[in-house]
Amino acid sequence: MKQSSPVVVIGAGPIGLAAAAHLIERNQAVRVLEAGASAGAAMQDWGHIKLFSTWKYNIDDASRRLLETATETYAGDWQAPRETRLPTGADMVADYLEPLAAHPALAPHISYNHRVTHVTRVREDGGGVDKTRTAGRAESLFLVRTQTPSGVEDIVARAVIDASGTWHSPNPVGRSGIEAIGEAAAYEAGFVTTPLPDPLGADLERFAGKTVLVLGAGHSAANSLISLGHLRQKHPETTVLWGLRGVANPVRLYGGGIADELPARGQLGTSLRRFVELGDITILENVSVTALEAGERLSVKLADGRVLEVDLVVPATGFRPNLQMLSELRLDMDLTVEAPRELGPLIDPEFHSCGTVKAHGERALSHPENDFYIVGMKSYGRAPTFLMATGYEQVRSIVAALSGDRAAADAVKLELPQTGVCSTDLGGSCDAPAPTEPDSETGAASSSCCSSPEPVTIGLRPRTLND
Repeated sequence: MKQSSPVVVIGAGPIGLAAAAHLIERNQAVRVLEAGASAGAAMQDWGHIKLFSTWKYNIDDASRRLLETATETYAGDWQAPRETRLPTGADMVADYLEPLAAHPALAPHISYNHRVTHVTRVREDGGGVDKTRTAGRAESLFLVRTQTPSGVEDIVARAVIDASGTWHSPNPVGRSGIEAIGEAAAYEAGFVTTPLPDPLGADLERFAGKTVLVLGAGHSAANSLISLGHLRQKHPETTVLWGLRGVANPVRLYGGGIADELPARGQLGTSLRRFVELGDITILENVSVTALEAGERLSVKLADGRVLEVDLVVPATGFRPNLQMLSELRLDMDLTVEAPRELGPLIDPEFHSCGTVKAHGERALSHPENDFYIVGMKSYGRAPTFLMATGYEQVRSIVAALSGDRAAADAVKLELPQTGVCSTDLGGSCDAPAPTEPDSETGAASSSCCSSPEPVTIGLRPRTLND
C-alpha cells in the first residue's frame, strides 16, 4: 500500500508544481494540494510586482520539458517567454504556472481549495501513529488532513513535500517578534495593509494624500517605499515615513547597488536612496512598536514614548513559517531561523546574502521524519535570502531521492549571484520584488530596467541553480 500511495505536494506555486513535474517525469504518483482556487494563488496576490531575475532563470527544467513535449491530447506548443524579460508575479502565473497546471499530465493530480490543516503518520492498517510512537514509524504512511469546500478529507501519502510558502504568515509589526498591543484590531479596522500593496495601481485611492508608515528594511519595504515615492511626486500631500528598528546605515539600507549581479535587484537600493535624498521619504530610526490604537487615525506607540499618527501601516516585516500543521511530526529545526537544522547555518541572514548560500539538496532538507521535506521559501524559515532557483534544485534532489536515484539526489549544484555585500538589511525573497517605476505617459508600474536594455543576469544556471 505504501508504494502505491502518492507523494503529496502541499502548494501549487512554482516550487510545488516543479516538484510535481519532477515526480511525473520519474513516473511517481503525485497529488498536489493547493489552498487557493488556482495555481500560483499566493503569487497572484502580488501580481503587480516584478521579479529580479529574468525568465531564463525562473522556469524549472522538468516543468519546461513537460510543457514542451507533445502528447496525444496536448500539442506541446507552449512558448517560453523571452528569456531577457523580467516577469511580474501575474506574468509568472499567466505565462507559466497556469499552462503548467493545466497540462494533461499534471492537471488531474491537482486539488484546489484544499487547505492542509494537519500532517501526521498512520499505519497501513489504519492504526494511529502520533508523535510519541517510534515502533514502525519509518515504514508508516502519512495522513494529510485537508479542509475542502465539501468538508474535511484525509489523504494517505507515502511521502510529503511541503511547498506551502510563507505568504500567509507575515511577521508581526510589534517588537521582539510578537504582536503589538492592538495589532489584530488595527488589521481588522483596515489600518494595516498587505505586505506588498499596489499604491500606484489598484490601491491608489487608498494611499494618495495619506500619511503612510512603512515598517521593515527588506526588499518588500523598498519596493513599497519606491512606489510611494512616485506617488508622493504626483500627490505631494502624501507623507511617506520609513520606520527602521535600528539606526540607519546606508551600506546596509541600500544593498549592493551596481555591484549586484542581478541588475534589477541592485537598482532597488539605488532608487530608494534617491527618494530619501530628495526628501520624498522620511527615515525614522529606532522604531520599536509597542501598541497600535485605532481611532479616526492609527496611533503607533513606540518604546521610547513617541506616538506616530498615521493613516496606514505597510507591514514589510518579513515572514515566518507556519509549522502548526506539522506539530505531530518529528522535525529537526534550526532554533534561530526555523529552517531544517542543517540548512539553518547556511542561510542565516546575519552572515549570508542570496549569493553566498551553498548548494544543498535532499540530505540538508531531511528530518527524523522519514520522507518528509519542507522546500521553497518555507524551508528558509525566517531567513529572507531565498531564490526561486534554489527551490527548483531542492525539489529536483528530493524527487531523485524518493525515486531511488541517490547519485542524482546528491549531485547538487548552486551558483548564485552576489548581492555586492556579504550581509544586508535589504533582504526579503531575493527574487521579488524588483523596483517599480511608473511609465512616463500612463503612470503604470513597470520595471526600473524597462527604460534601458533588458538586463542579462549572470551567475545563474537552470537546474544546477534553479522559488
